[in-house]
Amino acid sequence: AQVVESGGGLVHPGGSLRLSCVVSDVTFGLYQMSWYRQGSGKERELVASITDDFSNKIEYAEAVKGRFTNSKDNLKETVYLEMNSLTPEDTDVYYCNAAFGALDYWGQGTPVTVSS
Repeated sequence: AQVVESGGGLVHPGGSLRLSCVVSDVTFGLYQMSWYRQGSGKERELVASITDDFSNKIEYAEAVKGRFTNSKDNLKETVYLEMNSLTPEDTDVYYCNAAFGALDYWGQGTPVTVSS
């Protein structure tokens, strides 16, 4: 399987970005799709997740609730993370994860920098 993120970049505080994660060579609907982020010297933390198509439950970390929106397009086998009202504390490398049972795949990460 391949997991490829895109959409990161430099944005001013208060701005928005949309990250995309394309997953290939998996049965997409069976996988829980999650976004994590990790900064230098920090532990990787869960940002948002969508469970498989049977339950389709979406969850968010407290720090991003009300600002980030997680969604997926099964036809395109893509998940999105719409990030609004960004702050410098959101600066991190964002990783996409696809998980199903013992199967666990990660992308290479896409960096997000929020700075004036």
